[in-house]
Amino acid sequence: MAGVNKVILLGNLGADPEVKYLEGDNVVANLRLATTESYKDRNGNRVDQTEWHDLELWGPQAKIAEQYLKKGMQIYVEGKIKSDTWQDDQGQNRKRTRIRVLNFTMLGGRPEGSGQPSQSMGASAPRPAASPAAMKEPDFSPDDSDDDLPF
Repeated sequence: MAGVNKVILLGNLGADPEVKYLEGDNVVANLRLATTESYKDRNGNRVDQTEWHDLELWGPQAKIAEQYLKKGMQIYVEGKIKSDTWQDDQGQNRKRTRIRVLNFTMLGGRPEGSGQPSQSMGASAPRPAASPAAMKEPDFSPDDSDDDLPF
């Protein structure tokens, strides 16, 4: 039976993306994402616990990240866990775990100075956001004249 390697995160960016252009048309963006959980301890005090995640985006997503993502923005991420092991210059074994982003969605409205609406960014071309007309609440007014409801 095959396994499942899927990660879903919702958090805030800790810094602007670090983008590197590699050989050919390859481009990679590295991001730091903070996820925070809040709970109350035994004494009723609120405790915030923050985890930091290293994200990696490739290709068109990396270019979109470079153009639109900024420190502090909230994003929703779907991806998979990737681990690397190596020996450093001192001969110490090292391990790094990161999230390879398969798609992401910018949340919380438009970044300042951007003319683009929030949208989801998949592994292929970006999907357009819903039109403003589609997001408008329905325009109706209740008719109280003949209401048979008991409440």
